[in-house]
Amino acid sequence: MLIETRGNDGIRDANIGLYEAILKPSASFNGLWSLKNIPQINIDDIKNLSYNDLVKYVFNILGADSSLLNEALLSYKTFDNVNIPLEFDRLDDNLFLQKLYTGPTRAFKDMAMQPFGKILCNLAKKDDKKYLILTATSGDTGPATLEAVKNQQNVYVVCIYPNNGTSDVQRLQMTTNSASNIKVLALDGDFDDAQSTLKNLLNNTNFKEFLSQHNFSISATNSVNFGRIIFQIIYHIYSYVYLLKHSIISDVESINIIVPSGNFGNALGAFYAKKMGVKINKIIIATNANSVLFDFIKTGKYDISNRKLLKTNSPAMDILKSSNMERVLFHLYGPSRTKELMENLDLYQSYEINKDELKELNFYFDAHTSNDNDVLSTIKKYAQKNIIIDPHTATALLAYKNYNMKTIVASTAEWSKFAPTITKALDLDFISNDKDALHYISTQFALPIHRNIESLFNKDECNNTIVSNDNICDVIKEWLIDID
Repeated sequence: MLIETRGNDGIRDANIGLYEAILKPSASFNGLWSLKNIPQINIDDIKNLSYNDLVKYVFNILGADSSLLNEALLSYKTFDNVNIPLEFDRLDDNLFLQKLYTGPTRAFKDMAMQPFGKILCNLAKKDDKKYLILTATSGDTGPATLEAVKNQQNVYVVCIYPNNGTSDVQRLQMTTNSASNIKVLALDGDFDDAQSTLKNLLNNTNFKEFLSQHNFSISATNSVNFGRIIFQIIYHIYSYVYLLKHSIISDVESINIIVPSGNFGNALGAFYAKKMGVKINKIIIATNANSVLFDFIKTGKYDISNRKLLKTNSPAMDILKSSNMERVLFHLYGPSRTKELMENLDLYQSYEINKDELKELNFYFDAHTSNDNDVLSTIKKYAQKNIIIDPHTATALLAYKNYNMKTIVASTAEWSKFAPTITKALDLDFISNDKDALHYISTQFALPIHRNIESLFNKDECNNTIVSNDNICDVIKEWLIDID
């Protein structure tokens, strides 16, 4: 059962099931849906489960109907290993790379989006309604969403990304998608603008009336949708079980998890895993120069009033408003306090928790921040060991040096999505485009380029419309009228 993070407005149901929240992610007072009760896991019950059986176990203890899972989990057959969607590399005695990017778009969002997308599409078919699905992306959610729902019946997707705010490969993964049920929009602005636009559309009465007149319901695949979050809880649980199963840790040991974070969905999954009883010592949030999460976890003050979003070498983390932090606030401080804090963020672009609240937050989280030069140096350092990492993973590896215990580092994207940054780290500034950088790294380090990445450069960018906040609603309406 799910409940609203800012309390109930008396208009909608105060408690709903998971599948209803998937189809209708909007909550009272512009809040989010989250778990009403967090169940406890018995590690003995799960330590010998396959990955897919662990998914079913978690759905069951959360009280969610698992009848749609069998078909959804078939999507993992498209991953590198048909039996398990993630892999692990041991980098030293205490350090393990959680490789979350073995799916079709080569980023961690596939871990949740591929099965979640299938559930969403099946629910739309079962409901026998047309659904407009909105997604805002800083570079990885969009491609993963489009891959999951392309050419599906009853589902039409508008994907909003910040113009000039992604890597070339990320952009091509969206703009070369020719499926008739997909519209890709490049927004003049940054990811925070894209995310705000999505939330405004979800709560825009006139827009929703237009959709109703044309027989469309509305949903979203961003992590505002709790359906995404469940799958992100599971891989953190599995990672602990992996270390236990391989006798790397004992059943009394705890681990750290380091997550490169922007919008906080990945870290939120680890938070729920810890709340459910997985022995996680700290969830360490790695940030880039847009260090608002670092500042908040260290000081208790979330302040973006005088900040300007910086473009960095780790663009998927170029975010100031981390929407999933709201669910943490809800579980730690309750709905009234969460509503107060979120309203302060909307009104004053800042909020602050007190010392006792900060102490509670720090029971779960620590943080580390780094800059672009640090990231490039770390990529070069690991390349000298014949280990090629993307710039987001580099921020997490930079945080690891401060800890001395068994640690899982969430590696969120394959190197192929950010090849020019890697060649830059290798002092090869004369390689400026993605295609040349990909082939240089592939040859130099004997790394295959995944066919889904290689094929992008032979496709036309047939699906890309530049929009502003002022005209995005009209552009979407025109598209829906054309396909209606």
